[in-house]
Amino acid sequence: MNTVALESVSKIFQQRAFFSRTVREETHALKDVSLELAQGEVVGLLGPNGSGKSTTLKLVSTVLLPDRGRVTIEKFDTRLHGPAVRKRVGFALASERSFFPRLTARENLEFFAALDDVHRSDCHDRVESALNHVGLCDAAEKQVMKLSSGMHQRLGIARALLKKPSVLLLDEPSRSLDLAAAAQLWDLIRDLATIGMSILIATHNFAEAAEVCDRVAVLQKGSLIATSRTRHLSDRQLREVYLTLIGEQDLIAWNEEVPA
Repeated sequence: MNTVALESVSKIFQQRAFFSRTVREETHALKDVSLELAQGEVVGLLGPNGSGKSTTLKLVSTVLLPDRGRVTIEKFDTRLHGPAVRKRVGFALASERSFFPRLTARENLEFFAALDDVHRSDCHDRVESALNHVGLCDAAEKQVMKLSSGMHQRLGIARALLKKPSVLLLDEPSRSLDLAAAAQLWDLIRDLATIGMSILIATHNFAEAAEVCDRVAVLQKGSLIATSRTRHLSDRQLREVYLTLIGEQDLIAWNEEVPA
């Protein structure tokens, strides 16, 4: 069963000149993109900056709505059933800045559980479950400002898990993490997929994509140019596949963004 479906989705951003209603420029962030995620599947979005990765995540989360086409989560249309979609989607950013630094990890999760309309009688169990999933039980009473980068990243995922989502969106989840912290994060992603969660990851990290993703979807200038299974592909092989797909014109830009 497909948990997430993008059907011929386009998103256009319009820029207007100051003091004028005239449209100055249109940016086609996504162009007729169709993509599906099955239950328990991990799909990675690869592409240079500006290719549409973050826009795709925002469309699935209802932060943005499509200009053309349709996005559904468990058959709920993001245009028509926004509240139902948001109950089913958790979104974790690479650099989450909304945590209160002087509150503990547990206190932050309790606060955001209330914002997510988690019933008070369920709050304790939801927070404990989220902390357990991300391996932060021992750090639950630490102030957020004293957490390591890896712990902070996992706390962001714990926040996304509070509503028990069926879909998890991750934007550059291993950015700024050392190898050990990234490996722990990848183990967590695989564990979440094992229990049936569908996970969509926007990433520049070929090792991450090869390690945790079942498929990658390659975006270029707003268009989905290919999808590929990652099974039996190393990060080096995945990089070669990617560079073959995007062509020489984007090779320099990609190398500037992602160290070899």
